[in-house]
Amino acid sequence: MGKAFYFDSTACTGCKTCELACKDYHDLGPGITYRRVIDIEGGAWQWSSSVPVQKGVYVYHVSLACAHCDNGICLSVCPTGAMHRDKLGFVWPDHKKCVGCGYCAMACPYGAPSLDYQAKKSSKCDGCTDRVGAGKLPVCVEACPLRALWYGSESELVAAHLEAVRYVPPLPDPSVTSPNYYVKPCPASLLADEEGGWIANEGEL
Repeated sequence: MGKAFYFDSTACTGCKTCELACKDYHDLGPGITYRRVIDIEGGAWQWSSSVPVQKGVYVYHVSLACAHCDNGICLSVCPTGAMHRDKLGFVWPDHKKCVGCGYCAMACPYGAPSLDYQAKKSSKCDGCTDRVGAGKLPVCVEACPLRALWYGSESELVAAHLEAVRYVPPLPDPSVTSPNYYVKPCPASLLADEEGGWIANEGEL
């Protein structure tokens, strides 16, 4: 096993500091976001004769960027070889080879790649490969005020967080791409898996 991202959904408050730090570091315009904080809501209020109002609602957040999957679909559909895995294990497009066809954006179940219509190229999280290569953490990890995000050795992360899983709603089935992304599930995410929930901020994503 190589490197992976770890996200503690029990600690995340949905502040979006990770998202904004990423946009600032990569100088992204208003139409492009590499890391997204997804707000999941579910449940309902219940009324009865014995208890006037009983709370049955929940909310939680998922900080999501590219999972730099071991079996990334974006790699297999790219017709020019622009989408590649670098020596650190990060997956990103070489703009010298990218023709902006958008196949990677259509294929990725995590919605990680997007098209930069101004540059006419694919654009996505590169794991802050320059920072990590210099011995630093990805900027999203460093910026998180509650340390809900972490990056490091996959084997060490898994050993230190035995509760970590690779799926909570609304993530796709991890067996499809084998993502290098682990999540500590919160009680609300377990409810969403059982009862269903919805993305409350879909217009931001």
